Amino acid sequence: MTGLQDRLTPAQVEEFGRELDALRQRIVDDLGEEDLDYIRKIIKTQRALEVTGRGLLFAGFLPPAWLAGVAALAGAKILDNMEIGHNVMHGQYDWTRIPELSSQRFEWDTVAPAENWRHSHNYIHHTYTNIVDKDRDVGYGILRMDPAQKWHPYYLGNPVYATLLALLFQWGVMLHDLEVDRVVKGERTWAENVPVLRRIVRKASRQIGKDYVLFPLLTGPLAPLTLLGNASANLVRNLWAFSIIFCGHFPADVESFTEEETENETRGQWYLRQILGSANITGSPLFHILSGNLSHQIEHHLFPDLPARRYPQIAGEVREICERYGLPYHTGPLHKQLWSVAKKIARLALPGKPAAPATVDPERQLRAA
Repeated sequence: MTGLQDRLTPAQVEEFGRELDALRQRIVDDLGEEDLDYIRKIIKTQRALEVTGRGLLFAGFLPPAWLAGVAALAGAKILDNMEIGHNVMHGQYDWTRIPELSSQRFEWDTVAPAENWRHSHNYIHHTYTNIVDKDRDVGYGILRMDPAQKWHPYYLGNPVYATLLALLFQWGVMLHDLEVDRVVKGERTWAENVPVLRRIVRKASRQIGKDYVLFPLLTGPLAPLTLLGNASANLVRNLWAFSIIFCGHFPADVESFTEEETENETRGQWYLRQILGSANITGSPLFHILSGNLSHQIEHHLFPDLPARRYPQIAGEVREICERYGLPYHTGPLHKQLWSVAKKIARLALPGKPAAPATVDPERQLRAA
């Protein structure tokens, strides 16, 4: 936990919030054809990769063709989920009024229904980021990812659960919306889950039918190889999405919060919590695209409804603002962030006390005043 209220004075927090509001408004005022051209190009690339991948699997008896097909299909699924689906469903392109870019109409290539995701992710996670017992993405109801989560012998399996979640990530995200842990505690009834479960069954049936029945059957005698190719592409997408998402939320320096310290939160305080509760991943422009620009998780948590292609453009300014206010800006390469997350998962499998709150640099705080 962190001493959230001790980071800045009330006046500093509100000035900090006004600076970020001004930055956001400047980007909103600049949205236009370049942003639309960008997402259309990404969609075109995604569709080309999917057609190429499925076409190559028709020649799956040739190992190079099979491998290339899996790679192309995995790339298509990654682009669909990360740079297109996740971002479109955040409303980043609602301003275009184009139906296929509507946050309320978009459906992605994964077993998790978009309607469920919009509630659990867009609302719950982004409203209550890293508030223990409020943000259900802290541990996904499966893992102990914060020392404030009461330890239980069940958590000795933390590394095993994390590995399984990484391998089956789309299924974990799908089941996340059932909130089974809350049902077990008596905080939610199975009757409340009926609409959620209906959407899950409907969406998962379509995905299973597409990847594991229809397309394999279309390749005739190569059906087993095609089924394996589709499963492999899904596995690659699962591992990639898990890595990017966990590296943006759970490296060692990322902080968590209590419900009490976030009561009656102002806009500036909300921004402050997003900064302290997120981490970035450094990499190439292609890496950022494949991550859905969630490699800029800090900027995404500050401005979830801005087109993600804008995050690299404003990252330097956000970092500079943080430095002036004496605030951390957590970032690092993928391998470093992954190692940090892995160590946290292993460490929190064992009982332990919360880490001491981070200290504030008085000189930097005065410079920001």
